[in-house]
Amino acid sequence: MTTVGQDRDAVSVLRGLEDGRPSVRLRTALAAGAAPDPGFVDKLLEHCAIESEFFVRDMLTWALTRHPVSLTLPGLLREVRAERAQARSQALHTLSKIGDRQAWPAITPALLSDADDEVARTAWRAAVVLVPQGEEPALAAALATQLGRGDRETQLSLSQALVALGEVGAPALAAAAKANDPGVRGHALVTRRLLHDPDAGFGPAIEEAKRIVALAGASGAGEENHADR
Repeated sequence: MTTVGQDRDAVSVLRGLEDGRPSVRLRTALAAGAAPDPGFVDKLLEHCAIESEFFVRDMLTWALTRHPVSLTLPGLLREVRAERAQARSQALHTLSKIGDRQAWPAITPALLSDADDEVARTAWRAAVVLVPQGEEPALAAALATQLGRGDRETQLSLSQALVALGEVGAPALAAAAKANDPGVRGHALVTRRLLHDPDAGFGPAIEEAKRIVALAGASGAGEENHADR
């Protein structure tokens, strides 16, 4: 059991996380990971949700991974349901780094389709790491519902997640490649290309998908015009 004295020591050690200088916050997070203490966990989680600098957040995550899963998992599972988007995304990132499949039930459809793109991207990456054996096809189907979403970075993240699942994602991609929405069709075609040829590159795959979708659209229009005659 943690004593009051130990709690005070932890607060003293982590006081640097309140410092206005990112370098001080970084050193503090590094120190917390180098000498783990149960009293650090709550404060590290709190600052994951509010830290403005990426490299400090990454060090906070590292510090959390240095603590026993039994201490960090309850708080991380709470944070993935937090109102603040950064709290959700950083907790998901940390869960993916820990890699304990006990966290899988927390990867809900709501997170996989989160309105915040950064949260959704992090959820996709975490899901691929945490998915239990046998659940991959269902995960691929859930991820495929997000095809066509967002900017290039978001679409690349989703493609990478689906490619990481391997051939189990092929049926979901084949179905999406027939969708009415040209954005969904194009993204599905890009991802299928990357699945079968990982060296193709996202940019060239996008251009090829655009060409295929455009040709299919022109062909469809021609058939419609012919039918109207």
